Amino acid sequence: MIALIIIATVIIIVLLIAAMGNKEMNIGQETTIKKPIAAVFEYVKLLRNHENFSVWAKMDPDMKKEYKGTDGQPGFLFSWDSQKKKNVGMGEEEIKHIVNQKSIEYELRFFKPRQDQASAELNFWPVDAQQTRVRWSFHSRMKFPGNLMKGMISKMLTRSLAEGLANLKAVLEKA
Repeated sequence: MIALIIIATVIIIVLLIAAMGNKEMNIGQETTIKKPIAAVFEYVKLLRNHENFSVWAKMDPDMKKEYKGTDGQPGFLFSWDSQKKKNVGMGEEEIKHIVNQKSIEYELRFFKPRQDQASAELNFWPVDAQQTRVRWSFHSRMKFPGNLMKGMISKMLTRSLAEGLANLKAVLEKA
């Protein structure tokens, strides 16, 4: 009986912490690419090019893809639908705002395996005439009780952003 009371108390405390805890997730990773800022920015602003470096695009090369609008411009919409729903799912990414050679803001809307919304941003800084610093950030608000998994999800997304930036660096420095 005492063991059940202890287990119930621990569960209640964990749920209270999650209910009252921070639900915001803000993560980001950076890299330096040995290319001028104009070359890096012009490549990255095209969502179709993200297939060449994004970890998520590489998870299912056979996913159904649809594009609407002018790539590299606000309002351009990329949607995907993967049969590997557990890993990739179904959703869309929209370019929301671009500041030439400075930043690109995206809105992400996920439909499957669960509905959710997030934003992402790529920022660019010249290190010198031949090198560019790139920061890829992800922002989301996690709902209760999903925020119990915030630490694990944050760690996984941080690794994916770092891997995506390493892929981008390899693609651009090879070209």
